[in-house]
Amino acid sequence: YQRRVHGKQWYQRRVHGVPVLLLPHPHIHAKMAAKKLLKKNNEVPTEVEEAVSKALTDLETNNKDLSAELKDLVFVAAKEFEVPSKKAIVIFVPFRQHKKYQKIQPRLIRELEKKLSGKHVSIVAQRTILSPSYTRRTRQTRPRSRTLTSVHNAILEDIVFPTSIVGKRTRFGLDGSKVVKVFLDPKDIKDVDYKLKAFSAVYRKLTNKSVEFLFPSSD
Repeated sequence: YQRRVHGKQWYQRRVHGVPVLLLPHPHIHAKMAAKKLLKKNNEVPTEVEEAVSKALTDLETNNKDLSAELKDLVFVAAKEFEVPSKKAIVIFVPFRQHKKYQKIQPRLIRELEKKLSGKHVSIVAQRTILSPSYTRRTRQTRPRSRTLTSVHNAILEDIVFPTSIVGKRTRFGLDGSKVVKVFLDPKDIKDVDYKLKAFSAVYRKLTNKSVEFLFPSSD
C-alpha cells in the first residue's frame, strides 16, 4: 500500500502483515530520475544517461551522506568510452553547479562506480568554446576562459579532481607529434595511480589531444 513520508509518496510491501520494505513509489522514482537529466528540446536520453539518472536518484533517496547535497544537482549529458581494461563514463554537469559537485565528488565517484558496474567515472563541467571570430561578430571581448586552450586545460583539471596538477612538460616527436606530460600531486599516488591510463584515454576522447599522466620523480 501507499503512504506519505516527509511529504513524499512511498509504498510499503507486507509479508503476512509485517512491513518488510519501504521504498519510493516506482512512478515517483521514475519522475525523480527524469528530473536529474536536463536535455534540450526534449531529446531522448541514451541508455548511459538513463543509468546515470537512476544511480543519482538511488543515491539521493537511499544514501544519507549524499542525499541532501544531491537534492538540487542535475546533469546535462553522459557519454561512455572504451578505456584500457574497462569502460569509462563521463558525466557533464552545468557549470554553475560544478563547485557543488566537487564538494562531494570523491564520495560520489566511489558510489557511482559501484552502481555503474565498476566503470571509471569522471565529472566534467559543461563549457562553451568561443572561436576567435566571436570578437569580430559581436564586438565584445572574448572571455579568456572560453578559448580552446582554456577549456581544454579546465577539462584536464576536472578529470583528475580532487588530485592537483603540479606541473606540465611538452615533448615533441621527430614526426611532429606532441605529447604533454602532466605531473600530479604525489600525495595522491595510492588513490589514483591505477587510474592514470583511464585519465589519458578520457582526455583524448574529449579533446583529441595526447596527454601522459605521471607523478614527479622522488629524486
